[in-house]
Amino acid sequence: MQEGCTVNLTVKYIARKWTLLILLELYKGRDHTRRFSELKSCLYGITQKVLSERLKELEKEGLVENKVDSNCFPVRSEYTLTESGLDMIDIIKDMKLWALKWKISNIECRNQDCSGCVL
Repeated sequence: MQEGCTVNLTVKYIARKWTLLILLELYKGRDHTRRFSELKSCLYGITQKVLSERLKELEKEGLVENKVDSNCFPVRSEYTLTESGLDMIDIIKDMKLWALKWKISNIECRNQDCSGCVL
């Protein structure tokens, strides 16, 4: 596969650990928005450093928008899915449907729409 291949370039940032889970947690937030601290508490095991790095990558790629409110203390930072990020959620849902169809060892999911998932 060539270095400049669209699939290769996309996989480089989408396949990184935590990336899809961060997008999914943002999708579950009100108006597809969550504060950094909310994301950190929802993603068990992620470090602040990794979360910060992934959010910066997703922002650079146009999947996430960061809004900073410096009028309060501590400074409030909220992350929101962009239109592009919302399109990626459709891909995540398709992956979920594929996994439910073909992977015998998966636990049956009761929420086909991932916004209602508590796991």
